Amino acid sequence: MKQTNNPDNTKHNTRNIPDLDIIDLDKDSFETWNEGAVPDRKEEAPDCEEEDEEESGKQRPQLSFLIHIGFAAILVLIVFLAVNRIRNFGNVQNLSDYEGNKDLEVLDHILPLIPKDGVEVVDDGQTTIVAFGNSPFADDRDSENNLLNMIEEMTGATVYNCSVGDSFLAAENPTLAIETAHKDAFNFYWLTTAFCLRNNDYLYEWIFDELEGQLPADGLESYETLMNIDFNTVDVIVLMYDGSDYLAGHGMYRDENDTDIQTFTGNMCAGIDLIQEFYPHIRIIVMSPTYAFAINDEGEYVSSDQVRYNDQDVLSTYVIKQFGYSYDREVTFIDNIYGTITEDNAKEYLTDNIHLNVEGRRKVAERFVYALTYYDEAE
Repeated sequence: MKQTNNPDNTKHNTRNIPDLDIIDLDKDSFETWNEGAVPDRKEEAPDCEEEDEEESGKQRPQLSFLIHIGFAAILVLIVFLAVNRIRNFGNVQNLSDYEGNKDLEVLDHILPLIPKDGVEVVDDGQTTIVAFGNSPFADDRDSENNLLNMIEEMTGATVYNCSVGDSFLAAENPTLAIETAHKDAFNFYWLTTAFCLRNNDYLYEWIFDELEGQLPADGLESYETLMNIDFNTVDVIVLMYDGSDYLAGHGMYRDENDTDIQTFTGNMCAGIDLIQEFYPHIRIIVMSPTYAFAINDEGEYVSSDQVRYNDQDVLSTYVIKQFGYSYDREVTFIDNIYGTITEDNAKEYLTDNIHLNVEGRRKVAERFVYALTYYDEAE
């Protein structure tokens, strides 16, 4: 789907929700009466109408009461629907389609592209997707059983795989320095700067020339793929990192600096901000890690809701914070830890404590396609 990029730095407010005025029905307007009694009338009716007045006197209070009750019920219903609509804006939960604990709320937040004012979006009939991440996208890269190759087969889209299997989302260092570049050069933020800013070409050339033996095996392939993409024709960028940052004890977030690239959520936010600034016509989809088991001192797999590494929190908290920051930036979020590969079914879909087997990849691919095409029927 070819897109025309015409960015506008003016912030666009996508949610203008009107205030609701709640009417206070005046209870004094209700007439009261005793059972079987007729309310007093101050005006005398003509003799010929005494019988009709007596009958209508019994019916009018009851009719007035029912009308007021009807209006009150309608008002309550309107307020309830409005509040429910506001609370669930952008959230799509369809647990019947997926396995897992149905008592847990899935944190899906599925949105279409919300372009800025002045950004023209042109459909050329072909969907183009660029993927960033680590093992979920990188494993069996050239096989039909690769997760992204499954997505390509399911959708007919053109999918560019820029994932690096042994990479992390959080950066080890605050800058991309020569002496540490091989550790951080392939995380999401620095790859984003590579195609948005194109100011680190010399550094990457040095990395590939001098540090070849220290680099991830698929690092060069992903970088060369990335730098040969025309992002003006890209429709969707999808991001998915597994629980490796949690297992390594990397920083999770910093609310006082939500773009701290040395944290799991901060690196994501910094990259998203760059994409939204330079390519606002691209829809961004964030996929959370699937469930992963922690490993205790005896080498046994144990619940990742019970183990903390390096004074960080449990894996589910990484996902919850990732959801929150994705919501703030108005991008689609797919919750895999509660909606796809959960603690209940993880043994069925993992090859070890963290890597997906073929069926696990298929489930994740189906969840992505579900979010990708969710708004297609409405268009």
